[in-house]
Amino acid sequence: MPTGLLFSGQGAQRVGMGRGFYENAPLARALYDRADAILGWEVSALSFNGPDAQLTQTQVCQPALYVVGFAAYTLLRDRMPDADFGTALGLSLGELTALAAAEAFDFETGLRIVAERGRLMQEACEQTDGAMASLIGGLPEEVAELCAAHDIDVANLNCPGQTVISGERTQVERAVEAARASGAYKRVVLLNVAGAYHSRLMEPARDRFGAFLSGVEIREPTIPVFSNTHADRVRTPDEIRDALTRQVVSPVRWEDCMRRASELGINAFYECGPGGVLAGLAKRIDRTWEVRSVADPGDLPESGTDN
Repeated sequence: MPTGLLFSGQGAQRVGMGRGFYENAPLARALYDRADAILGWEVSALSFNGPDAQLTQTQVCQPALYVVGFAAYTLLRDRMPDADFGTALGLSLGELTALAAAEAFDFETGLRIVAERGRLMQEACEQTDGAMASLIGGLPEEVAELCAAHDIDVANLNCPGQTVISGERTQVERAVEAARASGAYKRVVLLNVAGAYHSRLMEPARDRFGAFLSGVEIREPTIPVFSNTHADRVRTPDEIRDALTRQVVSPVRWEDCMRRASELGINAFYECGPGGVLAGLAKRIDRTWEVRSVADPGDLPESGTDN
């Protein structure tokens, strides 16, 4: 039976991530060494040692998560050479790691794409005063009405009853106050993030990122990848470029992506990288799904297993 691959986005990072892979697996060590050389700064040192404030910066966090996610996948593939991986999905930044795992581009090309995405989004964050908030409970239409009333955007549709909103800080704070006062939500939390991701405030990054992608060689993925932007499968290079460009300012339709994967008969997944965030979301979408997180060498299955 095919198994799915999951790759997380910003918010899953933690100081120390990837150290176990680097210290115990030559394959992972080689990836980190190549990444350090390509980037011109030590993503390995910042991933392993922090400080947290620097690791959290968009331009650092995105490459760091890409490398640790791809390292986890590489070791998983090495441990399970006959495994049938039937899809690769990634949340936000993780979609790029998923595309690399699906061989739409090689590791080095993906890293360069991620580094440019992170740089452009960091610039957009610095040019605006954005914020995001998580809403637990409430119906999607209620969240949409809340956003319309405060001139902000829906950023993530993660799982039933969990939505993220994004936009100009003052407007998001007002929306948070209104949501709490309404009594329609179990919990409303202003998130500790650097900017308003997946909102109109990322427009400058979107336009420049799209121009960058036009010069990047991209291939058809070898396994299905469903885009966050519309939850449809992307096949051609132009479809991938368009989806990745639009994703910068569009809502992440994570629940829909997961359900599309299940339509392929996939109900077991490996979450490659730190956090376990996607495993938690999967349980809220469908409790019958099984998700194993691969964040450290000890998480890898026994050699030769296919499941």
